[in-house]
Amino acid sequence: MLNTTRRLALMVMACAAVAVHAQSGEIRIAHVYDKTGPLEAYAKQTHVGLMMGLEYATGGTMTVAGKRLVVIEKDSQFKPDVGAKELAAAYADDKADIAIGPTGSGVALAMLPVAEEYRKILLVEPAVADSITGDKWNRYIFRTGRNSSQDAISNAVALDKPGTVIATLAQDYAFGRDGVKAFKEAIKHAKVVHEEYLPTNTTDFTAGAQRLIDRLKDQPGRKVIWILWAGGGGNPFKIADLDLQRYGIEIATGGNILPAMVAYKQFPGMEGATYYYYDIPKNPVNQWLVSEHQKRFNAPPDFFTAGGMAAGMAVVEALKRTQGDTNTNKLIATMAGMTFDTPKGPMTFRKEDHQAMQSMYHFRIKVDPNVAWGIPELVREIKPSDMNVPIRNQR
Repeated sequence: MLNTTRRLALMVMACAAVAVHAQSGEIRIAHVYDKTGPLEAYAKQTHVGLMMGLEYATGGTMTVAGKRLVVIEKDSQFKPDVGAKELAAAYADDKADIAIGPTGSGVALAMLPVAEEYRKILLVEPAVADSITGDKWNRYIFRTGRNSSQDAISNAVALDKPGTVIATLAQDYAFGRDGVKAFKEAIKHAKVVHEEYLPTNTTDFTAGAQRLIDRLKDQPGRKVIWILWAGGGGNPFKIADLDLQRYGIEIATGGNILPAMVAYKQFPGMEGATYYYYDIPKNPVNQWLVSEHQKRFNAPPDFFTAGGMAAGMAVVEALKRTQGDTNTNKLIATMAGMTFDTPKGPMTFRKEDHQAMQSMYHFRIKVDPNVAWGIPELVREIKPSDMNVPIRNQR
């Protein structure tokens, strides 16, 4: 808990910030994200999407209620201590009214208490760990990104069948462990017989793959390795080089960015569930995003671009409803339960934990020789009402 002197100092700083903004006519948004480090590709997409979301939602004016939106970038470097420090600086020194980010779950967990300390909103995008809107949550935290339970429940749709035996391969940090925990909870009919966790910087998967094979090879029924991996560096799909087919072992996974999905071409027919693929959602927001991104970057928008855009659109929708008022308590009251448009269609911040409830997409991989990556063809949209996403908030 903060001592009385610290609380008074923060209140004085907040009052000073309000006076400055009233004079300047600005709304200051800090984007604190892992601009450098192993999740750099994800972070870059998120920032592009954020800026496009602010642009789209404001009709190109970058203003709300006559106030100019100012975006301040901070690099959390995929380091929890740096993320916490940069968020504190954004609130205290840059007088940010609201912050968005970060990319990595470990960094996000370090940033949550900072938002509570400064009594300012942190809109988490795209960090995934359940604990962010679970036992580590506080009332200043909202999340447009999907959580581990949404990932897990939607992926279970493809795999949770009687007679299926599953082993998991994930990174040994919050994203991987929370994801596997949620996946196991979502599995009701299949059987999870082994969990393999490897360091985030692993490049040689041979030893881990051999443990997976040894655990699965003599199992009866359908045998699957479910991979949950994020970031650059090593390619966990290299485990297929160990001739998994000889043991009747399949690979399954969720969605990812397009460069990572090049590896999916090895697995035609592979099923899973994804947060976003540019050709799946059919709505005006996504149509604009796909068209404009193609014009500007000569490429379709990717996985995290859509998430960044969702975050930008959520912020603008909230500010429109408060008529540009950045008072934190008013924003919280406005955003809790708020429905807003995104490239995926409508999302709603759940009142209990401020997690955005959203659709996910069950896919089957199709291979086209003219496309560099495995194409996730839609099997069915998994709507929020189809997923019993647990409320893990203990507060």
